[in-house]
Amino acid sequence: MSVSVILKALNEEARIGPAIESVLAALEGIGGEVIVADGGSRDRTVAVAARYPVRIVQLEPAIAPSCGIGPQLGFQYSHEPFICLMDGDMLLDPGFLPDALAFLADHPGVAGVTGHVVEMNDTSLEYVRRGRRISPENRIGEIDRMNGGGLYRRAAIEQVGYLSDRNLHGYEEFDLGVRLRARGWTLHRLDRSFVRHFGHAINAYALLVRRWKSGYLRGIGELLRAAFGKPQWKQLVQELPELKLWGAVYLWLAVMAVLPFLTSHPGWGLAIDAAVIAGVIALMSARQRSLSLGLYAVVAWLFHAAALPLGFFHGREAPADWIDSRIVQDIP
Repeated sequence: MSVSVILKALNEEARIGPAIESVLAALEGIGGEVIVADGGSRDRTVAVAARYPVRIVQLEPAIAPSCGIGPQLGFQYSHEPFICLMDGDMLLDPGFLPDALAFLADHPGVAGVTGHVVEMNDTSLEYVRRGRRISPENRIGEIDRMNGGGLYRRAAIEQVGYLSDRNLHGYEEFDLGVRLRARGWTLHRLDRSFVRHFGHAINAYALLVRRWKSGYLRGIGELLRAAFGKPQWKQLVQELPELKLWGAVYLWLAVMAVLPFLTSHPGWGLAIDAAVIAGVIALMSARQRSLSLGLYAVVAWLFHAAALPLGFFHGREAPADWIDSRIVQDIP
């Protein structure tokens, strides 16, 4: 029942030490290994991690980091029959692994089990909005994905070929969930804490710009491209709620684009456009019970909608291929 814990990290020098310590404490009495999968940190992440008895692996400089490449990097160096995936800015709940292992032992058809990701960052609109969001993947019991990580059965991962698609800059958990469920496996969320997540303590709009530059916002387009023509395509399109949202956003933008040409005076059309925008922001603000959150939600929609086609038409590499990397430190 030993566990390979994969900590994916990129410039996490302030958090990686406490994250490793929480994992080492949780592994006492269970056994296993800790793998820090570093995406090419430019700070002291690797130096801090090297103080602990962990395996540190790092992407070769020519390989660009992504949300999908980190988990797969760690997986290709792991050995244990169970894989626990988490971020380098998380703290693992000390009682999660025993409960998760017991659940998997009692439910052989379950590929992975997780718990609640407790958001600790209340300074960024992004994480406040995430904490308030009611999404299917956050429910208790059977779920379609394990956002934020959790404990996976290695046998299930090997059956579907790879842990995480290296090409994805986002939605890598949903991609894995679809592939597992297409093979008959299920995923489960326990009604207990899995990790505490601290996130980026920066302005939400600056985070949006950072995610645009890093390619993170292209994730949903890349996810669609990865599934296109595959057996899971129909299931993915049916189950991904964001597609309806982006479709509505595209329709909204198309209507606003033609409105100025449908009125007798272009200025009237622009005025209607402004009124529609104000109305959408007001509606979202009422739903979020916050003007700042409502405005941020609409701006985030526009960023995601613009990034989707860029992701869909982006080139791909074979997701199961070996990732060029090096072992910085092995487990003593």
